[in-house]
Amino acid sequence: MHDLKPITRAGVPAALQKANRYRLLNDSLAAESICLDILAVDPANAEALVTHVLSITDQFPGAPGEVLARAQAAAEGLKDPYAYAYYHGIVCERWAKAILHRDVPDAGTLAHEWVARALEWYGKAESLRPEGNDEAILRWNTCVRMLHRHPTLRPREAEAYEPAFE
Repeated sequence: MHDLKPITRAGVPAALQKANRYRLLNDSLAAESICLDILAVDPANAEALVTHVLSITDQFPGAPGEVLARAQAAAEGLKDPYAYAYYHGIVCERWAKAILHRDVPDAGTLAHEWVARALEWYGKAESLRPEGNDEAILRWNTCVRMLHRHPTLRPREAEAYEPAFE
């Protein structure tokens, strides 16, 4: 088995550029790997943390649930309260889209639950946003439009309780 080789702190800016380039080339596995290398030498690097979250969520279509757990864990590393809320919303929204496109049983209901979670996070992010930053509002509106455009996205119906009589 081979050992990982650490990058240098001086190489972090170039590595960040490369990670973003790989995301644009739809090579999210390479982007995630680069982010892990950056975070190994600079664990508090906010840009690497964000790119890490995004590179994992890029893998959501067709991915197992383990990838969701990785994305949530990566978002936990964000220290800025706004970024923490905003990127947790991104994770939820992207997971909802992945569920919706998988065409699994009850996908509309499951996806609706994740959209609702995304809206909660975006609402928190909006209250924490810096002046002039409307990202959370833009994502909120995207989620609301998704709910309006996809009739299969609907909340779970409450199951009626029927007591058993013996």
